[in-house]
Amino acid sequence: MNVHVLENEEAIGQAAGDLFCALVRQKPAAVLGLATGISPVPSYRRMIAQYAAGKVSFAQAITFNLDEYCDLPREHKNSFFSFMQRELFSQTDFLPEHINFLDGNTADEFAESERYRLAIEAAGGIDLQLLGIGRNGHIGFNEPAENFTVEAYKTALTASTIAANSLYFDDIPMPHYAMTMGVDSILRAKRLILIATGSSKADAVKAMLEGEVTPRCPASALRRHTDVTVYLDPAAAALLRK
Repeated sequence: MNVHVLENEEAIGQAAGDLFCALVRQKPAAVLGLATGISPVPSYRRMIAQYAAGKVSFAQAITFNLDEYCDLPREHKNSFFSFMQRELFSQTDFLPEHINFLDGNTADEFAESERYRLAIEAAGGIDLQLLGIGRNGHIGFNEPAENFTVEAYKTALTASTIAANSLYFDDIPMPHYAMTMGVDSILRAKRLILIATGSSKADAVKAMLEGEVTPRCPASALRRHTDVTVYLDPAAAALLRK
């Protein structure tokens, strides 16, 4: 793993956003794995700024998002589809037909999992996957468990995840289930970037980088990958020995 401790969220966003832009300039039809939440937003702002400055076009790029809530209309303001439209897609030239999401409202989660796997495979695999990390070490919605997950699946969200995200749901109760890419499917990406900021992530970062590789900390599985870049701010890195 390549671990970088940068000054703040803005510096991390610039570094991560520039990696995406550099990849797309080199390979215009690159396949990008995207994430939602607070952590990726500065990276998306950097990508938007580079596009607005005429330094990159995303018109040929293909995207796959990590996850989506279940039992939530796609158009709801808190769906991950709406988040991505608001924070990135509507401000750049990504084409709608190149944007891919798991269907959180599917009637057949197993068929949906296979559909997503085949779509990623048909696109040539994900070139660069962006990740955040939860306070309990989850990536995507892969919560601590007895075994590492494989393909996309429907999962019940833990109480800690619901507590962390429910503040955004001011009109309806927060969903308790989500469809998410599994750990093994995440690890098939050619390159991975993980961003963690703030003292609330320090324990999870320490477990990911210095603890046992275990499904009790799903992010620790990233140590099995050969090309991972981790961006931390000083608060998230505070408990690391090195």
